[in-house]
Amino acid sequence: MQCGLLGRKLGHSYSPQIHNILGDYDYCLFETEPEKLSDFLCSNDFTGLNVTIPYKKAVIPYCDELSDTAKRLGAVNTLVRRNGKLIGHNSDYFGFQSMIERSGVSVNDKKALVLGSGGASATAVAVLEELGANVIVISRSGINNYLNLDLHSDAAIIVNATPVGMYPNTDQSPINLSIFPNLECVLDLIYNPSSTRLLQQAQARGLKNQNGLWMLVAQAKESAEWFLDSPIPDSKITEIFIKIRSHMENIVLIGMPGCGKTTIGKMLAQQLGRPFWDADEVLVARFGTTIPEIFASNGEDVFRNMETMVLSDLGKTSGSVISTGGGCVTRAENYPILHQNSKTIWIQRDIDNLATSGRPLSQANNLSQMYQTRKPLYESFCDYAVNNDGAPEDTVKHILRYLQGGSE
Repeated sequence: MQCGLLGRKLGHSYSPQIHNILGDYDYCLFETEPEKLSDFLCSNDFTGLNVTIPYKKAVIPYCDELSDTAKRLGAVNTLVRRNGKLIGHNSDYFGFQSMIERSGVSVNDKKALVLGSGGASATAVAVLEELGANVIVISRSGINNYLNLDLHSDAAIIVNATPVGMYPNTDQSPINLSIFPNLECVLDLIYNPSSTRLLQQAQARGLKNQNGLWMLVAQAKESAEWFLDSPIPDSKITEIFIKIRSHMENIVLIGMPGCGKTTIGKMLAQQLGRPFWDADEVLVARFGTTIPEIFASNGEDVFRNMETMVLSDLGKTSGSVISTGGGCVTRAENYPILHQNSKTIWIQRDIDNLATSGRPLSQANNLSQMYQTRKPLYESFCDYAVNNDGAPEDTVKHILRYLQGGSE
């Protein structure tokens, strides 16, 4: 069997990893220009395809049959050859429905705002209406738009079906959630980064929230069932979701200067087979000067601005181990940067054991006072804290147990 993903610009896709777990078939990426679409679809080079932007509607004329869901949505995201016929399906419906179920929110008789009016929006609207929601589509023009959101401040559900906030433009959010006092749940179809600025707003308020990774895996599961012409248990969605999420997440290390972040980070990266980035080293390489020289010539504020620029880029990566500077937590703007796609781990070490060589602030300040000032910041930034006063190998073992879902 030859299966794959059809699109124009596919970049880095997680679909091959997902389908490699779902079934015993080859799964490739087929980047195809519009003028080559007809030749590709009329060839016999594939058994089944997932279809993404910009071809979900363009493939319809080539289909001999359409499923009821594909007809209803006017979009096809799965193609299968059966008995010489090309059949168009839509598994996005199942994927989004599963995403709502996972969020734990009941949408019946509640106002739901769907941001965007494209193909993803149409799917979200169809599912929400089927589940009994009162759906309002917000677009850039028309009666309901981003300039009169206050008309819908009573909304309980918000779904982002736009690319706003998606990698690499991760510092953006389609809306500000502060005008929605009755909000219960935010669903963002974006899965890279895992916590968009929109979802971070929801998390800060303790609202139910979900990114698009679950939907991606769920729709892939249903697609694979059509490829294989065989059912796959829904439990497979959870298994694959956990694996892909773990692979995507960065491991960010924070803590006092000299606590061992770089040493621990390199060891973690080696054991996990991940790239390692030391934020201070990246900064020095980028700006061509040492950190003591930056402090001496320009002061701490300039250094912190440079540091935020570096962290902004590193925070957008996936599957990396990142060691940060000890004072990065003193800038509030670094919180969303580091939490968009990561588990953040606080490396703790006794003050008397902290290294100070080559560290301007450590040499110029009372470390105990510095720690007392930064301690609540480390606590608010971190997902997990680990002591590093013993052997670094033991610290790494504790972190690995935490990452694997242990009781640490």
